[in-house]
Amino acid sequence: MISVLIVDDHTMQRLGFRMLLESQDDMRVAGEAAGGGRAVRLAAELRPDVVLMDVRMPGLDGIEATRRIVSAGGPSRVLILTTFDLDEYAFAGLRAGAGGFLVKDAQPEELLAGIRAIASGDAVVAPALTRRLISRYAHLLPSGGGAPSVTPDPRLEALTEREREVLEAIARGLTNGEIAGRFHVAESTVKTHVGRILAKIGARDRVQAVIFAYDTRLVGPE
Repeated sequence: MISVLIVDDHTMQRLGFRMLLESQDDMRVAGEAAGGGRAVRLAAELRPDVVLMDVRMPGLDGIEATRRIVSAGGPSRVLILTTFDLDEYAFAGLRAGAGGFLVKDAQPEELLAGIRAIASGDAVVAPALTRRLISRYAHLLPSGGGAPSVTPDPRLEALTEREREVLEAIARGLTNGEIAGRFHVAESTVKTHVGRILAKIGARDRVQAVIFAYDTRLVGPE
C-alpha cells in the first residue's frame, strides 16, 4: 500500500487528489498539508512513501519544503507538481532532491503512474517533457555560472567513453530504446550502462543524472 501526503494550498485541489487516490486499491492518503512548513512536519511524523508537492505556496514554498524533507533522511520521496510556465521551479525542486515532476494538469492515469513510479524508486519525467524543459531552461541548470571549472569532476572522469556517450544521450532526453537505436546495441545493454552510470556518479535516478550532466558541462544548451 502506497501512502501519500498531499501538499497543496488549494482546498479543492487537495480534495480532487484525495478522491483520485482513494479510488485506488494500492494507495492511501496519509495526510494533507496546505503549506510547506506543515508538509515538513507531517512528512517526519507520518513518513509517507510519496509526498505530492505543489511548488508555489504561501510561507515555506515547495522547493524549500522538498529540501528539508529529503535532507531529513526519511523514507519519503517527493513528486513535484508544476505548470508549463513554472518549469524552472521543477528543476529547482529536482536539485532540492525531488524524485521527479509532473505538470499539474496531468491526466489522472499519468499522475497515478507517476506516484507508483516514485514509490518504487524510479524517476517520473517523460522524455519528451525533459527535452522541452532542457531546450528552454538548460541555461538555468549550471549552478556556478560563468566559465566552467578547469578541474574535471572525478565522477565524470570515472565513466568509460561509452558511459559518457550514454549519459549525454540521457541528458538530451532520449529513452533507453532511442539510445539503443543510436548506438546499435540491445536495450538491455543500455539499461546496464545506465545502472553503472548512476552508481558511478552517485545519482538516484535519470533525473539527477541529467542535472549532473549539465552541472559538469558534459552537455550544454543547444
